[in-house]
Amino acid sequence: MSSLPACPKCSSAYTYEDNGLLICPECAHEWTATSDTAEAEFIVKDAHGTQLHDGDNVTVIKDLKVKGSSSVIKVGTKVKIIRLIDSDHNIDCKIDGIGAMALKSEFVKKA
Repeated sequence: MSSLPACPKCSSAYTYEDNGLLICPECAHEWTATSDTAEAEFIVKDAHGTQLHDGDNVTVIKDLKVKGSSSVIKVGTKVKIIRLIDSDHNIDCKIDGIGAMALKSEFVKKA
């Protein structure tokens, strides 16, 4: 039997090692053997390197086109009470006049 740990995301026992990384074939999660499996905290930083937290207020630093719409989020738009998620677009928020939105942290700064 394998002495490799189970996948920390999906708990699959079918993990394998490749070039120093442990890989789960079921969910495609990759991690190093030396990392803690208790990665409960992930860190999200804004465009200037300041750490963001749930409930923070941020400001948009670049004009952003809204996918599937002709509207644009202008530079300087204030976004109140953000929620951080572990995804490609790692900020969930509501923007006045537009509605629910997912933003990338690289396009905002902490207000």
